[in-house]
Amino acid sequence: MPRSRPWIAYRDLSHALGDIIHLHVLGQHIVVLGSAQAIYDYLEKRSANTSDRVQSPMVELSGASLNIAFMPYGQWWRRHRRSFWQYFHREAAEGYKTTQQSAAHIFLQELCERPSDLREVIRLNFTAVIMKIGYDIAVQSKDDAYLKIAKDALEGPVEGMVPGRFLVDFLPFLRHIPPWFPFAASQRLWVKWQAAGDRLKNTPFKEVKAKLASGETTQSIVANSLERLSKMGMSSPEEEEIVKNVGAMAFEAGTDTVLSTMLSVFSGMSLHPEVLAKAHAELDEVVGPHRLPDFSDKDSLVYVNAVIKEAMRWHLVLPLGVPHATVADDEFRGYFIPAGTMVIPNTWACMHDPEVYEDPDVFRPERFIRNGKLDRTVQDPMAFIFGYGRRICPGRYFAEAAVFITVACALHVFDITVPLGEDGVPIEVKQGHTDGLISYPEDVRCTIKPRSATAEALIRSHATAARQALNG
Repeated sequence: MPRSRPWIAYRDLSHALGDIIHLHVLGQHIVVLGSAQAIYDYLEKRSANTSDRVQSPMVELSGASLNIAFMPYGQWWRRHRRSFWQYFHREAAEGYKTTQQSAAHIFLQELCERPSDLREVIRLNFTAVIMKIGYDIAVQSKDDAYLKIAKDALEGPVEGMVPGRFLVDFLPFLRHIPPWFPFAASQRLWVKWQAAGDRLKNTPFKEVKAKLASGETTQSIVANSLERLSKMGMSSPEEEEIVKNVGAMAFEAGTDTVLSTMLSVFSGMSLHPEVLAKAHAELDEVVGPHRLPDFSDKDSLVYVNAVIKEAMRWHLVLPLGVPHATVADDEFRGYFIPAGTMVIPNTWACMHDPEVYEDPDVFRPERFIRNGKLDRTVQDPMAFIFGYGRRICPGRYFAEAAVFITVACALHVFDITVPLGEDGVPIEVKQGHTDGLISYPEDVRCTIKPRSATAEALIRSHATAARQALNG
């Protein structure tokens, strides 16, 4: 079982052996699906039997047990998903667009002032949105304590939830080795990750409860959920646990996935100036120099939408998705698949299939456009990157909106080029992808500057109004 960038090894195995690969690792059956058709036929058509999760000890040890993405398929998962969905379905997500747009405007100013901190500025942007809609807490500074809480809590799921990375997945007794034991480096990590998950889950929740107890008016997902439970006479530790988890999982499910996609966009722009030039031309024509893009421009910004699709395809946030598991014994294409089998979709292989995407390693948004419109006949990455079957991401509409408005605004006002050394000579950037459940572009160094004095003035004027809106 490959432990480093396994999606590449699985792709190569599929080329040699077919699009259904079986591994048997210390008693655990693992099936890897290596094609879009195999994924669709099994995880979509058979979702009633393929929507479980293998309950690895790492779910708890990484601090990820609050997240519905890792919960076993059953009533507890359904209750969480139902609660989450009521705040993030397509119509509900419309209500967050004003907040997302304000956060995007603040993002532009932050990036203008500290362009070398791209990763942290993106993280601040999304954290600010989630904290506002989730808890009615304003986060606008890179030194905000909640930003650190969110960042610490994400480390465990990102590093710990890669199948096979920790031997405890196959030898569960290892979790009982005390952290003070010699060579127990993993155990010390697990203690740290669980504590971080608890802080994310409890700290902002307690602040909301304190506001409600004092009679302070507050509107947020958590506050509304608690008030609804109180009115219905349903308040209980179990119901409050679900409310806590729903608030916290919005962070864990979205923050770093949005971060990875945004980094892919900036990396693609810096390495392909011809793409950025086309995006600039479209934005200049549709939006003009005297305002920023808004959601009403979305359908007219065909090339910008293609850039986002290509960034999602070119660099996969979740190269192997989140592994599924079978509920009962099954048969698929003549193969017997036992209950409890881990099923891994090689989404990366689907997005880099040369028979579907010509020159798949090349960043080319034009592959999604025909006759000036988005080409619906081309395989859409968004049908893959948000998961499959009953496990599809319930926050996908919110995430799509966040990425669109932030990318459109950033491309409208910034020039994004290759990084320069102190001598002014371009620095070579090596394309690559980090390992882990969530993957990031490895080298995202780039030069980011306002396109013009008009663009810089636009950034500053909109940021002032945006900060007032988020503080209101």
